[in-house]
Order: sequence, then structure tokens, then C-alpha cells
Amino acid sequence: MTSPTPTPFGADAPEGALPPSRPVRAIGEYVFAGVALLVGVGTIAGAGAIRVPPGSASVLGPRAFPYAVGVLLVLAAAAVLVGLLRGRRGRPDDGEDVDPDAPTDWVTVALLVAVFLSQLLLIDLAGWPVAVAVVFGGGAIILGAKRRWAALAIGLALGLVTQFVFGTWLGLSLPAGPALNWIPIFHG
Repeated sequence: MTSPTPTPFGADAPEGALPPSRPVRAIGEYVFAGVALLVGVGTIAGAGAIRVPPGSASVLGPRAFPYAVGVLLVLAAAAVLVGLLRGRRGRPDDGEDVDPDAPTDWVTVALLVAVFLSQLLLIDLAGWPVAVAVVFGGGAIILGAKRRWAALAIGLALGLVTQFVFGTWLGLSLPAGPALNWIPIFHG
């Protein structure tokens, strides 16, 4: 008896079988876990810097929620790192149209980072609603929104609604910016 000769993949492979793929590096997953860990540690450090008014009647105080979020981020990042070190990697869903071997589009990533960082300048210069419009609309446009004006309009609407809700109903102040400073309902 002779043993069957090996054939190239696909000749007698079962239908729907995938060809063996080269090992995929998990660099993106390590970066994600590392960033989540840094954000969690930064959140905990920032929560410690929150000033609590003397004689505050609140049991939990303004630091409780940021501490909880920071601790959860650190724990989640640690769990992801441990899983990665044990060889557990995320896989795309079968229904996703994703090529796991495709390289990362670093230009898109850099543009998204720039749009998010623009928030730091725009909140003080132009106000919360304009900053939200730029971040939402810019992110949508970078990710391929067909109707750019609609993305910017939705971003502006989200900014105005959150400005109104936080300023009027919750009594918190977000900078309204020069365009909205004269409207009393947008001040906390």
C-alpha cells in the first residue's frame, strides 16, 4: 500500500476549509492592552487630584466614580495582557469582512488621533459644541462618511444637546464658547 501523496491546499480539502495561515503577530492587541493600562493608571492618578470641597455632605464624593473607572480599566487591561501571554488572541467574527493579514492604515489612525487631540484646543477656544462637532464629524469623515455635512451637523447637534443637558439640567459648566456665550441656557 502506498500512502497518499500530499496535495496542495484546496485540491481535496473539505469545502469551507481555510488555508493554513502564517502566524499573526498580536502587536495591536498588546498596544490596546498597554493603552488601556495607561489610561486606567492616569484616571486613578487624576482622580486623586480632584479637590473635594471642605465639609462636603456627599458620602462618595467626586473621586469615587473616576477611581472605579480607573480600577476597572487597569483590571481589564491586565486580564487582556494575561490572556495574550497565555496565547489567547481575538479572532474576527465569521461574518466580518476583515482581512486579519492586512496591514494597519496608520494614516487613518494618525488622522483620528489628531482629531481627538484637537478637542484639547477647541474646548477652550471655540467651546464644547464646536469641539464635539469637529470630533464627531471629523471622525466620521475620516472613517468614510459619504455626507460630510450630515456628519458635522449631527456632531453639532450632539454638542448642543450635551451642552444644554449638562449646563441646564445637571448644573455643570461646559465652556459654551464665543458663539454661545450670550445665550443664558448654555451656562451651568
